[in-house]
Amino acid sequence: MSTTSSPSPYAIDHLKVVPRRFYGRWFSALVILLCLGFIANAFVHGQIEWKVVAQFMTAKVIMHGLLNTILMTIYAMVVGIVLGVVFAVMVMSPNRLLRAVAAFYIWFFRGTPLLLQMLLWFNLALVFPTMGIPGLFEARTVDVITPFIASLLGLGIGQGAYTAEVVRGGILAVDNGQTEAAKAIGMTRLTALRRIVLPQAMRVIIPPVGNEVISMIKLTSVASVIQFSEILHNAQTIYFANARVIELLIVATVWYLAVVTIFSIGQHFLEKAFSREQRRVVRPRSALRKADAAKGEQA
Repeated sequence: MSTTSSPSPYAIDHLKVVPRRFYGRWFSALVILLCLGFIANAFVHGQIEWKVVAQFMTAKVIMHGLLNTILMTIYAMVVGIVLGVVFAVMVMSPNRLLRAVAAFYIWFFRGTPLLLQMLLWFNLALVFPTMGIPGLFEARTVDVITPFIASLLGLGIGQGAYTAEVVRGGILAVDNGQTEAAKAIGMTRLTALRRIVLPQAMRVIIPPVGNEVISMIKLTSVASVIQFSEILHNAQTIYFANARVIELLIVATVWYLAVVTIFSIGQHFLEKAFSREQRRVVRPRSALRKADAAKGEQA
């Protein structure tokens, strides 16, 4: 009598593994490649004089505009960060008047377009014909509020409203017990904020502020409307004269991408530096807690 057992219905040895076909992915990848090829072909064989692009890539007027773009980005961010810290502290102050002023500042400058703010600063002479102290020092507003000053005020003060919210979020991310402990050893509120809270909040503040710097590089192009000679304005000045519009716009695009890339790399290393600093602060504290726990067990 045969003792051969029948195969188990749960056996999988006889099954063949068939890889799954992702036809949708292949089709979408093909469509993307076709679109990229079409765009590349248009730029290569289109009516673009690449010799003109190379000619103006390092032109003196373009380099001057690039320098102004970088300097305006740095100056505006310095103004924005200083105002952001000040108004973040004010909006969290127990003083109702300070809170109201800070809330109005943030509400107004976040609620109005940047271009409108620049135009208001640039045309301030229509409201205040002169500036200064009467009888001591006075100057015509039109001479004081140059395109550079108007751009700096519009970009810097407007940025301060956004930075204030970023700083406030970073401060709120720090445990309130840190402030209470600082007050318990006699620190004032501002001293605790400067020495305890803000250093810990930097890990939260740095990434969004870095993104704001990247945005500021591109926002400086808005200043071309009030004749500030940043890189886009200078490129426009050239193509108004030689009618090489797309070539000069490509030049401006390349330099914007280059500057954004450099600042992005700097942001990456800055974030890593603060992360390492944070780990150096956290590890000793955890080691101390473990040591205290070990001493308690031994006792």
